[in-house]
Amino acid sequence: MPRVTTIVRKPAVKADRVVATITLDYEARSRRQGTLRAEGGADIVLDLDMETTINDGDALRLEDGQLVQVKAAAESLLEVRAENPLRLMRLAWHLGSNHGLVEVTGDALYIENNPALAELARGQGCTVTPVERPFKPERSTHVCDHDHGHHHGHAHSHSESHAHAHSHEHSHGHDHAHEHKHDHHDHAHHEHGPGCGHHHHGHKHDH
Repeated sequence: MPRVTTIVRKPAVKADRVVATITLDYEARSRRQGTLRAEGGADIVLDLDMETTINDGDALRLEDGQLVQVKAAAESLLEVRAENPLRLMRLAWHLGSNHGLVEVTGDALYIENNPALAELARGQGCTVTPVERPFKPERSTHVCDHDHGHHHGHAHSHSESHAHAHSHEHSHGHDHAHEHKHDHHDHAHHEHGPGCGHHHHGHKHDH
């Protein structure tokens, strides 16, 4: 079977090299390895050297240099809209925090069609409509897992920064108390000075 190790992105796809097309859903477009069946019945072995998402219009490059162009399959999704954009933002945040897949457009979110997500969206005050369209979410589950590790490291750095900031604040508070005490002393000296000529003279003598 023909083997694919390279993805050619849409802008670089040369039409004269395209020998077949293949329609894939989002899950299939996110695979690194597996067997895919092109339109016409030919099987293709996918063996990519890195995790990626194959987008609509990209092509699979065969070992002989020929291309199989990919079309994003229409999938059963939920179109989520709201009169208040803030509601969509909140829903997107909830989905992202739960590692949910969400496609963001200018005026709607698109999510997987399942009852739990529909209930979540309605709970945020959004309207939900089933649709059939290609699914192009913001990130794949693979990337999400990688990001999760990155965020963990970031959280660690944040705690260190917080500890540093706390130490700095403690030091600053100490300095502030010292300055305050010093100011208080000066203030008392100043009050005492004008009321006693002898002290004022003594101060000059000391100087």
